Amino acid sequence: MRTVLTTVLLLMGIAVVAQSPRIDRKALVQRHTIHVRKADSLASLSLGNGQFAFTADITGLQSFPEHYKGGVPLGTQSEWGWHSFPNTNQYRFEETLRPYQLEGRTIPYPVQFKEPGRNREAVDYFRVNPHRLQLGNIGLEILKANGQPVTIDDISNIDQQLDMWKGLLTSKFTVEGNPVTVYTSAAVGFDGIAVLIESPLLQQKRLRLTMRFPYPNAQFKDAGVHYGQHDKHRSQLTAPAANPFYGKPVTIQRTLDTTNYYVQAIWQQPAAIQQSAAHQFVITPQRGNRFTATIAFAQRPAHSTLPAYASVAAGATASWLKFWSSGGAIDLAGSKDKRAPELERRIILSQYLTRLQCASNFPPQETGLTYNSWYGKPHLEMHWWHAVHFALWGRVELMEKSLDWYATVAEEAKAVARRQGFEGLRWQKMVDHAGNESPSSVGSFLIWQQPHFIYMAELSYREHKSNKVLEKYKDLVFATADFMASFPSLNDSTKKYNLGRGLIPAQECFDAVTTFNPTYELAYWHWALGVAQQWRQRLGLPRKAEWDRVMDNLAPLPQQKGVYLATESTPDCYTTERYLTDHPAVLGAYASIPASNHLDTVVMKSTFDLVWKSWKWDDTWGWDFPLTAMAATRLHLPEKAIDALFMPVRTNTYLINGHNFQDERLTIYLPGNGGLLSAIALMCAGSDANTTLNPGFPKDTWTVKWEGLRKMP
Repeated sequence: MRTVLTTVLLLMGIAVVAQSPRIDRKALVQRHTIHVRKADSLASLSLGNGQFAFTADITGLQSFPEHYKGGVPLGTQSEWGWHSFPNTNQYRFEETLRPYQLEGRTIPYPVQFKEPGRNREAVDYFRVNPHRLQLGNIGLEILKANGQPVTIDDISNIDQQLDMWKGLLTSKFTVEGNPVTVYTSAAVGFDGIAVLIESPLLQQKRLRLTMRFPYPNAQFKDAGVHYGQHDKHRSQLTAPAANPFYGKPVTIQRTLDTTNYYVQAIWQQPAAIQQSAAHQFVITPQRGNRFTATIAFAQRPAHSTLPAYASVAAGATASWLKFWSSGGAIDLAGSKDKRAPELERRIILSQYLTRLQCASNFPPQETGLTYNSWYGKPHLEMHWWHAVHFALWGRVELMEKSLDWYATVAEEAKAVARRQGFEGLRWQKMVDHAGNESPSSVGSFLIWQQPHFIYMAELSYREHKSNKVLEKYKDLVFATADFMASFPSLNDSTKKYNLGRGLIPAQECFDAVTTFNPTYELAYWHWALGVAQQWRQRLGLPRKAEWDRVMDNLAPLPQQKGVYLATESTPDCYTTERYLTDHPAVLGAYASIPASNHLDTVVMKSTFDLVWKSWKWDDTWGWDFPLTAMAATRLHLPEKAIDALFMPVRTNTYLINGHNFQDERLTIYLPGNGGLLSAIALMCAGSDANTTLNPGFPKDTWTVKWEGLRKMP
């Protein structure tokens, strides 16, 4: 008989594990409150709302951005903040195309030209532009008793805490014995922050709030500290700056070429604002030891005033309470394995980071809304790793926000397919929010992003079981499948359809022109086409003969000596060192998807064992460890699933702020965080084919209590 509590949970959409009491979610989250006690460039902390993120240093704001530029930079980014340098040389995207003769077709791909000249210049332009903007640095300017500005080395007694349950950052420190406390919250209804500062330094006029605006650096990575080229942009204070005044907003208009945006600020105590340098403004409180302000970033001038600090902080707390109280939760307390607290920490922090960095209306870039990697552009092959976990954790609406974006760029995807002589929609790889692809000698040849849309649409249907979902996504699902059926080439001798030549697998160390039939892509292709057929049948439509013809005659998964090969074109893939690096994508054929295309689990088990022993794990990426854990879970190897998540490799590092560290260039890597959450969902809730409870955890050493998770297909 249902208890009242169980009934309430079910009405909230929270699944209940049989005979398990409800998890104390507040205690679970708050036992992983982040504590920072020293200035560490890799320990910056972010606040945000999914569309906007603000990353702070030990002062709770962005007072020392140069110190953090080599670690996790102090970014201020939004989903709408984009900029392009003027195309003064009138480059055309067609100039990035190079024709390839592949399987009897001439197919143009946008690639990176090695030869100097206009083609290479065009490639460089379209890779850089558009790029995401660092909107500005909001920090503190603190003066010593002698009038000199403090450095980060002058900050003492650091005690900083990020309470993820409330979305509140509390930063305490001293300067020459004077205490400073800063409370920072990110807004919910707009893109901005609110701050409360308490310190006797305010009364002494030795503490001021600063706004500083960098210029895009046109580099792969933009840490938001390029303060040169003052003449290339404009920062204009458009509101009167009476002295003192408060209760009325001030507005700064930012102009960079054809890009405009606005920064609005309001405070509740007397203060004055003035421009202290090019693109830098200082707000000086006039009296008292307490100061509150709200600062917002927007594409257009605001027509209403901003809420005060207390309102913003309360809204942030309410939003995070709603998030943590819904969807999935996992409690590992009581486990004998000493790694359990760390895994639980990674799970909690990954939920927090992906909620504020990846729950946008667009696919996110791999470094979210913290700083630019690949010029701030999303990579669609990573969208699965950024977003699928939302659905598996009972928060499908957060996945659907970016899933809906595909409809807005379908015409661009259709144009790519048409240009290359294929049917349907060929989803781009490296894109901007308008769907414009970027030239790449690797990315242009990737195909494994293609089934992702079908996978995510299927998860949406599984959650809602509604014809509305089928009607909403059917055209894109069918057009995606049309491309997938038209891309393979019929081999006259085998009478089988090959994937390639003319592709680069998820394991990106293979040659595009000579590679064909990668194991993972073959399995994923077969599974996704099958799901597309199911969609037709759910809608009362006949199966599409062309899709069945390709599915039924798709090349078999290549194997040799009882193991699956990475690709059919590389039978030496396990004896050649350069093929044992990058993503062990061969395991993907039985990780995120069930057995498909006649996959033999015995052969896959042997493949897993060989990869585990022979792979150069130091040359992998953060999502490779969840990928391996998922394969281990499906193969009924729970010990290996746990070991994969804790493999002692640098790219499997999780920093104090929860970010998955890769290297000095990619100090954060959100596909690792999202992949971890997807793997954990499978390890707890299992898959359609595995109804065992907690199949990814050894039963004798792990105590796993969970609720609200969904099965993986």
